[in-house]
Amino acid sequence: MTISNFKHFITLLLLLFFISPTFSQRSFRPKALVLPVTKDSLTTLQYIAQINQRTPLVPLNLIVDLGGQFLWADCENKYTSSTYHPAPCRSAQCSLARANGCGNCFSSPKPGCNNNTCGVTPDNTITHTATSGELAEDVLSIQSTNGFNPGQNVIVSRFLFSCAPTSLLQGLTSGASGMAGLGRTEIALPSQLASAFSFDKKFAFCFSSSNGVIIFGDGPYAFLPNTNTLPNVIYDSKSLTYTPLLINPVSTASAFSQGEPSAEYFIGVKTIKIDEKVVSLNTSLLSIDNNGIGGTKISTVDPYTVLEASIYKAVTEAFVKASIARNITKEDSNPPFEFCYSFDNLPGTPLGASVPTIELVLQNNVIWSMFGANSMVNINDEVLCLGFVNGGENPRTSIVIGGNQLENNLLQFDLAASKLGFSSTLFARQTDCFRFNFTSTA
Repeated sequence: MTISNFKHFITLLLLLFFISPTFSQRSFRPKALVLPVTKDSLTTLQYIAQINQRTPLVPLNLIVDLGGQFLWADCENKYTSSTYHPAPCRSAQCSLARANGCGNCFSSPKPGCNNNTCGVTPDNTITHTATSGELAEDVLSIQSTNGFNPGQNVIVSRFLFSCAPTSLLQGLTSGASGMAGLGRTEIALPSQLASAFSFDKKFAFCFSSSNGVIIFGDGPYAFLPNTNTLPNVIYDSKSLTYTPLLINPVSTASAFSQGEPSAEYFIGVKTIKIDEKVVSLNTSLLSIDNNGIGGTKISTVDPYTVLEASIYKAVTEAFVKASIARNITKEDSNPPFEFCYSFDNLPGTPLGASVPTIELVLQNNVIWSMFGANSMVNINDEVLCLGFVNGGENPRTSIVIGGNQLENNLLQFDLAASKLGFSSTLFARQTDCFRFNFTSTA
């Protein structure tokens, strides 16, 4: 056995030992788990998942952070649980979390403040603020699913997370208790849940402008049709388009250790087309360099797609040119959006306003098409704007695909195979991400 394989074997043993599941029925082992998601569409535009944690169980509203390293929660404000356990210094839990530090808290012991415990760095990726936080474990409860409906609740009795101070909640939706990290680490939700219940190391999400769903494990992923005369719309591995997931060798977190890779999800955009015409841009910006700069990542904390300044200029100029060719006239800008149009100029289609199609040409020459429903943002009943914003010169990442461009697309992250599966807009199949059936029966 090679050293690399041995380390992987030890990691799996640690996960199986420390993230022990408890089943409400001993004979029941879920094949997948489901979290309902809502969107704060009025103010922050953040996606919120509700997770039950602690003993007795307490519902927590957590902001969904696709690239987050782990779940972190405020422990200063009324954290009460009979099953809370801090991770002792130099323990296997610390090793799993890559937490090398050892700290003391010179106060009476309480959640988030214990002596001889290891710490991690919870990161508020909205405000780009990080702080020290105690690594701990507690009970976590989540619903099972068969892909069509939610099932019974199951419990992970020793789920690893980080405590954080109340101050780290600044910038999060009112009532949020922390953030739910889905990133590429061993203590993020996808890895812990897959190890706890021995299912495939995959997860998928599908968000709309109001509600959505996260499913941990494999499909099928079923959605109700938008009319009662049609059958359920079912997605599985054969109905998705795949492109490789790339690893940025340098962490993109607010604070990190040297040599630590990014926990975020990057894909390889090779070029961009608008109405099938290639946009002329500096393609070197589309690759990740040795310093971790450049490339394309997917984000649930950025509400709109952010483009490096020269890419933004090239894309928007091409979009305007294609709009003129379609006899679509530009209106006044509406910050943060520069290019806006009147609804009077734009006929509607099942895929949104009839505007030029934006295509991301990815590795393997597969295409992610963005139609009006994803490329445009409704400002009011009269105006809609191109939902891309200028990220300025020299950003850390050249393209950040944000929430508006992700909505009503099903995205599956296969961590074992390091690939992304995507559906393109669900509107094309007469459904949307709002329509996962959260009732207990079909």
